[in-house]
Formats: sequence, structure tokens, C-alpha cells
Amino acid sequence: MSDHYHDENDLKLLKEMGSLAPEDFTAWLNLNSIVGRDGAIPKKYRELIAIAVACTTQCPYCIEAHSKAAKAAGATRAEVVEAAFVAAALRAGGAATHGAMALKFFDKD
Repeated sequence: MSDHYHDENDLKLLKEMGSLAPEDFTAWLNLNSIVGRDGAIPKKYRELIAIAVACTTQCPYCIEAHSKAAKAAGATRAEVVEAAFVAAALRAGGAATHGAMALKFFDKD
């Protein structure tokens, strides 16, 4: 497999990354921990939001982790699919509005 594709073994490098930049790594871990808790938004919905964002950022590791966590938090298959389609709708919206920007720049003298 090419080095340009995601490989589950890449995650093993996270430990090394943590030793190379411990403060940044800890900050990232702490930031990531806000997803898997209840707050004003319950954990199940936080995980569904995380799935939608992961679909948008196209992070396969996040998609796997948050899909499993959403299931554990009581999400249904239908909710996971709807979260993915919400993400798809926003990506399509972003592409359309960026297309409008492209047209604006094309038309500028």
C-alpha cells in the first residue's frame, strides 16, 4: 500500500508524537475529550455531530471512533446515515458557494 493512504498502523505514531510535542499533544487530547461527554448537548448528539464533521473532514479514524461511540451512546443506524447526509448537504452547499466565488473572480477585470 502506498504511503499516501490511511493505514491503521499510522495511529501507533501518536505515542511518538506525544513524546515529541507533549504540551500540544495533551491539549489535543483534552480538546478531543469534549465530544464524548454529556453537556448542554447530550453525548449521543455530540457523537452524531462528530460523525458529520468527520465525514466532512474525511478522517477515517474519526469516522470509526465516533460511529462506535454513537452506537454505544444509543444512536441508531438511521441517525448515523442522516448525520452523514447532513454533512454531504453542507459540503455540496460549500462547493456551490465557492463556485459562485469562482464566477465572481472570473468576471473581475
